[in-house]
Amino acid sequence: MKLGYDIPLYLLPFDHRQSYVSGMFGFTPPLTPEQRDAIIDSKRLIYEGFGEAIDNGVPASRAGILVDEEFGAAVLRDAVRDGYVTAVSVEKSGSAEFEFEYGTEFERHIEAFLPTFAKVLVRYNPEGNVALNGRQVARLRQLTDYCRKSAQRFMFELLVPATAGQMAQVQADKGAYDLRLRPALMRDAIRALQDAGIEPDVWKIEGLGQREHYEQLVDVVRRDGRGNVSCIVLGRGADEQKVANWLGIAASVPGLIGFAVGRTTFWDAIAEFGAKTISRQQAISRIAGQYAEWVGIFERARAEPAAPEATS
Repeated sequence: MKLGYDIPLYLLPFDHRQSYVSGMFGFTPPLTPEQRDAIIDSKRLIYEGFGEAIDNGVPASRAGILVDEEFGAAVLRDAVRDGYVTAVSVEKSGSAEFEFEYGTEFERHIEAFLPTFAKVLVRYNPEGNVALNGRQVARLRQLTDYCRKSAQRFMFELLVPATAGQMAQVQADKGAYDLRLRPALMRDAIRALQDAGIEPDVWKIEGLGQREHYEQLVDVVRRDGRGNVSCIVLGRGADEQKVANWLGIAASVPGLIGFAVGRTTFWDAIAEFGAKTISRQQAISRIAGQYAEWVGIFERARAEPAAPEATS
């Protein structure tokens, strides 16, 4: 299978596990059967919102979901059956260091679902702990080698958390880190991972505030014959205005094929449904409407000339 994926991809991710269990529900493992059922049902609700958005006109050929096996196995099977693009997370939730959720059995768990993408989330700072980065690369090589030999597409969600030294450079200003340091660190991280033999088809990247930063990133992603490898922009749980800004800038850049916006799409609707302040159908429609809004922002921006750069 040729490396890369360049079809528009509008992903609704709801593979959140540890943070979702504690932050949304306030549950502490081990979960009771009733607690587990509540989490599973909430993921079914999100999928129903996704389905309503398709029914209302979001192009099914460009739509997809990212969900976990732990709480979303039934949803994942239904999405595969329904013919949507699917991605399943393979990393252990809540771990600062990348490890496989199912250890040496990760291949079997991917093959149980046959998703479009096996997805991994990794926190990797190229100027960070050398030993940590080395351990993560060794595990990532196992995954990339498996994906290449089995014709399984591979999605890599890259987060670049700041080191203490980098935060000191920007006087502990997270916004300044995002603007001044993170774009170059993202490029350096991708280059280092590629040089180590890690070859995703799609990079899932944090939003950037300047068009040139996206262009420079795509240049790295597509270097040395990787011309079909693409990027999608993740939401980071940011507010709607910031997400819309990221998507609007990214959409006009060749190589940026879509987005993966989760918490900003579903969090409030699930919380209000859980608090019984809105009905299930209202929650479904809220999610459908928000997801469709991201699609509209991205598609309109793709069709328009490049907008002036933003700086935040």
